Amino acid sequence: MTAISVVIGVYNGASTLAATFASILGQTERDFECIVVDDGSTDATPDILAQYAARDPRIRIITQANAGLTRALITGCAAARFDYIARHDAGDLSDPRRFELQKRALDADSGVVFVSSATQYAGPELEPLWIARPTGAGIPAAHVLDLTCAGGMTDGPTHHGSVMFRRDAYKRVGGYRPAFYYGQDFDLWLRLAEVGKFQAIDEVLYTARITPDSISGSARLQQEELGRLSRAALDARQRREPEGDILARAAAITRPARRPISSRGRGLYFIGEALRRNSDRRARSYLRQSIAAWPLSPRAWIRYVQSLVL
Repeated sequence: MTAISVVIGVYNGASTLAATFASILGQTERDFECIVVDDGSTDATPDILAQYAARDPRIRIITQANAGLTRALITGCAAARFDYIARHDAGDLSDPRRFELQKRALDADSGVVFVSSATQYAGPELEPLWIARPTGAGIPAAHVLDLTCAGGMTDGPTHHGSVMFRRDAYKRVGGYRPAFYYGQDFDLWLRLAEVGKFQAIDEVLYTARITPDSISGSARLQQEELGRLSRAALDARQRREPEGDILARAAAITRPARRPISSRGRGLYFIGEALRRNSDRRARSYLRQSIAAWPLSPRAWIRYVQSLVL
């Protein structure tokens, strides 16, 4: 029988850990361990983690100095003891059947090395924003690597936290790579796609929480560049050329020295606009906060006025 190692990296996630643990501990598939790597949190996260670990022996806590998500995941995956690794982000939620259905897909076909599902993207208070679905090329399971595609794959995960993969395949392709401080997931998916099939489950099994300070908002340019380098590394591997220079360029892309003043305002605008498009009145609050943080943005003002008619 196979079992699952759930791997979570967390930094200052105290406010949402309870919801995340509730979704994990409420899974219909009960045979798992949950490895949480505390990446040097300075809030109440360590105390909360200790309380959960004391109540449930399946929860294992590893503490490290703050080094970023990629190194936290490297640490967590290295500690995984079971055949399948399920990713999960702190603050996000999994449908109660997620582990059961993804494990079933991996059990059914030894050629499948990673599985994902549709993802509900949500705001800070879990306000529905949009649903990301697989393209369908991985339904049923298929080899999705395609060098004619800009991204290199015809289908793939809808969110980093939505994925379950085989531990042996992860180790075979070299796991998460430290050079990819941002965009570590896409680099791994491309390498997994080179050695096996991808399975997409066209059902919402994961909810990803977006906040104004999410990495995807504050480091978008860095992620885009690392995505291009991940693709360049794929092409180099296909030509049987060394990746050293590409990895060195990736390693040189680090977190910004400080966040731009308008960064939080942009994040608030992004959430508010998604809600406005859904005709959700909660858009007003986010757009109003966006204006306060980013007063020189014409579009924030325009969208706020438009939200008043909702």
